[in-house]
Amino acid sequence: MRSPRIIGHEALKAEMQAAARGEKPAPPDAAGMSFNSVESLARLLTPENRSLLATIRDRHPRSIAELGKMTGRAPSNLTRTLDKLVAAGLVRMETENRRKRPVPGVQHIRIEIDPFSTDDRLEYA
Repeated sequence: MRSPRIIGHEALKAEMQAAARGEKPAPPDAAGMSFNSVESLARLLTPENRSLLATIRDRHPRSIAELGKMTGRAPSNLTRTLDKLVAAGLVRMETENRRKRPVPGVQHIRIEIDPFSTDDRLEYA
């Protein structure tokens, strides 16, 4: 799996505009996932969401409804949370017998924080 980039909104906008004007080529990871900051990823990793991720990993739900029964959460609330986790690459949705089944998208996240700049790096494993 490709790891997401950490790039601020303004820097991303400038990069996209320069590529659109032909001033420089788009970076190879331009179409990949990106976060504004490490903090934006960390906000997704609440204790509740970590528990949800652990349930997906350990109990292998066969559907969102089954995951709801396992966690006591309403499927509509789960769908919203899962959409965010899918967008972040933490969960993948597989279709099995016309049902969407959540599966782990990563096993580990490595975060390298540069305390002197905003040049932080994420690595999904």
